Order: sequence, then C-alpha cells, then structure tokens
Amino acid sequence: MKENLQNIIEAILFVAEKPVSIKEFAKLTNSLAIDVQKSLLELMRDYKKRGLRIIRKGDYFHLVTAPEIAKYVGKYLNEELQKELGEAALEALAIVTYKQPITRMEIEKIRGVNCEAILRTLQIKGLISEVDRKDAPGKPILYGTTFEFLQYLGVESLEELPRPKEDDKEGDKKIKQTFKF
Repeated sequence: MKENLQNIIEAILFVAEKPVSIKEFAKLTNSLAIDVQKSLLELMRDYKKRGLRIIRKGDYFHLVTAPEIAKYVGKYLNEELQKELGEAALEALAIVTYKQPITRMEIEKIRGVNCEAILRTLQIKGLISEVDRKDAPGKPILYGTTFEFLQYLGVESLEELPRPKEDDKEGDKKIKQTFKF
C-alpha cells in the first residue's frame, strides 16, 4: 500500500492547481494522516534530484518547478505565450504588468485602441484579473496580473522581469516590447 499511496499522492499533486493538505490526501486515499505525511516526506526527498520539487507550507503540499531550472521553464512558457497570444494581447499584458493596477481606459490611452476584447481574453486565460475598483466616476475596474501569470512566466515575483526606465519618454513603447524577447 505504501508505494500505491505514494503514486496516488504524486498523481494528485501533478494535477492539483492549488496546494493540497494532508487531511485532503488522507480523506481521498482512506489513509491515516501519519502515513500520508510519511509518503509526502519520502516523495519530497526523491524529488530533490529532479526538475520538480514538492514544497510544503504547514500541512499543505504543492508540486512546483525546481528553482534552479525555473528560468528555462519561464523561457519556454514565454515563447508559448507569444505564440498563443497575438501582438496586441501581449502589448496589453505588458502594460498591465508594469502599470498595475490600471483601468481599461488607461490601457487604451497608452495603446491608442479599444482593449475590451483583449482584456477579456487575458482574463479568460487567467493572466489578469480585477484587483479593485478605482475611486472615480463609474468605479472602473482596476486590472492586475495574477499568480498564474507569474507561474506561467516561471518567475517568483514581478521584480524578476526587466524594467523599462521610468524617466524615459519612450517608456510606454518599451513596455509594449517587453514580451518580445
């Protein structure tokens, strides 16, 4: 049962979009929490030699990319993102990334064209979301990037992305070029 429990836990971690608790594993596998914990710790040890890691925060576990290879995964995913999204969507995403929180009207002012459909596409793909409402007439939506966006690029924070110079008059043009590596 031990090997089978590890296989089940590994498969759940592989498909889980969020961290999974020991309690959830125990319930799903009809196992004791102590057996689940032992299996998880053994899997964590085994994964230290691979391109993936199992990370732990309290009683929650998650399968992630090994930090030392994250830049390669990020490069791959960024290339996929460029193929998947058109130039206009990448441009809007770059603007949201560097100017967040930002309204649709502010994005349109920078781009010079309507962005409603593009923003909807970026939301559907989980790359941006509504983070707040601006304290202005009509209470427009403020957009920001998501945790999934960071995972997609393979970075831990926005600080890892290249920054355009703020005092540069061409700054908005450079922002638009950010995802065209």
